[in-house]
Amino acid sequence: MSIVKIGVIGIGNMGSSHVLMLDEGKIKGAQLTAVCSSNDSRIDWVKNHTKGEVRVFKDVESFLNEAGIDAVFVATPHYSHPELAIKAFEKGKHVMIEKPAGVYTKNVLEMNAAAKESGKVFSIMYNQRANPLYQKVRELIQSGQLGEIKRTNWIVTDSYRPQSYYDSSKWRATWKGEGGGVLLNQALHQLDLWQWTTGYMPKRIRAITSLGKYHDIEVEDDVTAFVEYENGATGVFIASTGEAPGTNRFEIVGDRGKIVIENEELLFYKLSESEREFNTSYTGGFGQPSCEKIEIPVKCDNGNHAIIVQNWIDAILKGSPILSPGEDGVKALEISNGIYLSSWLNETVDLPVDADLYYEKLQEKIQSSTFEKKHVTNTILDVSGTH
Repeated sequence: MSIVKIGVIGIGNMGSSHVLMLDEGKIKGAQLTAVCSSNDSRIDWVKNHTKGEVRVFKDVESFLNEAGIDAVFVATPHYSHPELAIKAFEKGKHVMIEKPAGVYTKNVLEMNAAAKESGKVFSIMYNQRANPLYQKVRELIQSGQLGEIKRTNWIVTDSYRPQSYYDSSKWRATWKGEGGGVLLNQALHQLDLWQWTTGYMPKRIRAITSLGKYHDIEVEDDVTAFVEYENGATGVFIASTGEAPGTNRFEIVGDRGKIVIENEELLFYKLSESEREFNTSYTGGFGQPSCEKIEIPVKCDNGNHAIIVQNWIDAILKGSPILSPGEDGVKALEISNGIYLSSWLNETVDLPVDADLYYEKLQEKIQSSTFEKKHVTNTILDVSGTH
């Protein structure tokens, strides 16, 4: 195989941008071959905005059986990601899914099992893993330069959304349509980077999620979570779509210093020796290890969608290592499910969460919902790389 023939399913905000990326030849070794959508207006959009010969399907089964594709890009609403990926794997297709991997871990784990059984290349659109800024943070931590982690703290409130954003479609910001709010949509990249850069998954979580605090929605738009790690370290994660101006500040403290990422700048406060060693050997009463402030020049790139797609294609054609394996999608989802469950139960929960209990509680949210959107515009937004 020299060219991977790709079919895109779902032509909404993100799907349309991926269609253009592929049609414009920005991905080497890939060819946009087909799309699948039940929305006539989006089908018309594809016909009017693509230069190549693109087959159009309204039915998923026909799309998978007749499109002549090697790989599928899933860009549909959240709940359908695992179901569609599993169907694609069963048809022998490679798969790329938009984030999140799904809404609840129960069927995402089933998707991961199907991916493994198929032997096909599976990736998820965690485009921030290709950001040189976070790659450098991961390198500093994974190389041991920061030492053992003692604390993490991420405030990510710079994803402000006005009410019109939530009114852009019927499914947005509902338990039935989206399965969550800021955690699943805006902050999921940070939840992934939180564990990917540090290599630490929380052991337990205590959280508060505020439903419709700043918007007329039924899901959360403001979150504060406290986590504990296996080694005794702690962390705090704060996310909101209702603060302006917002903050995006990530701190990681280790026994050999501190990393701070803010305003797309990376600072490393490097200690001359381990704080733990200094603590036991120093006899002067007051004092602390000497510290060097290092400004690490890194070009931040908040896009990188094309890099993740190119990496996926290279893995298919050349066997290149996957930067963002689809199987990793369950990790950030595990954290978000833990945050939700802790808030709903008003108690600390251990990870991994009880998948059946989480599913049960989510269904209760859906079935008991009386929320109705007052103004739905059905607008395709210019997301410019965001969700």
